[in-house]
Amino acid sequence: MLRITLAVLHLLALGIGLGAVYARGRSANRLGESPQALRATFAADGWWGFAALLWIATGVWRAFAGTEKPSSYYWSNHVFYAKMGLLVLIFLLEGYPMIALMRWRRASQRGLIDSNQLAKRGRVIARISDVELLLVIGMVIAAVMMARGYGAR
Repeated sequence: MLRITLAVLHLLALGIGLGAVYARGRSANRLGESPQALRATFAADGWWGFAALLWIATGVWRAFAGTEKPSSYYWSNHVFYAKMGLLVLIFLLEGYPMIALMRWRRASQRGLIDSNQLAKRGRVIARISDVELLLVIGMVIAAVMMARGYGAR
C-alpha cells in the first residue's frame, strides 16, 4: 500500500506543479497591472513550492527505499540521469523567481511595491516559468521512458 500511496502522491504533485508553474507565469505577465496579479503570482508560487517539496520527497523515497524498483535500477539508468539533469536545470532557473518573489512578499507587506519594476521583472519570471514548464514535461517523458524499461542496463 505504501508503494501505491507514494506513486499517487508523486503523480498528484506533478499535476499540482504543472498547473501552478503555468499559473505563476500567466499571472507574472500581468504584474504591474493590478494588485490581484501580484496576489495570484504569490498563490501560484506557493503551490509550485508545495508541489516541488512533495514531488522531491516522494521521488527520493521511491528511489532510495526501493518501493518500486531497487535503487540500483535508478543509478544504472542513463534516462534517470537525464531526468535528474532536467531537475537541476529547474533548480538553477528557480533561483531568480524565488528570490524576487520573497523580496516582493516582504515589500508588499510594507506597502513598498514599485509597479513599473514589477511589470518588467514579472515578464522575466513568466519566461522562466514557461521554460520550467517545458523542463517538467521533459521529466515526465523521461519517467515514462524509464517505466517502459528505456535506459536500463
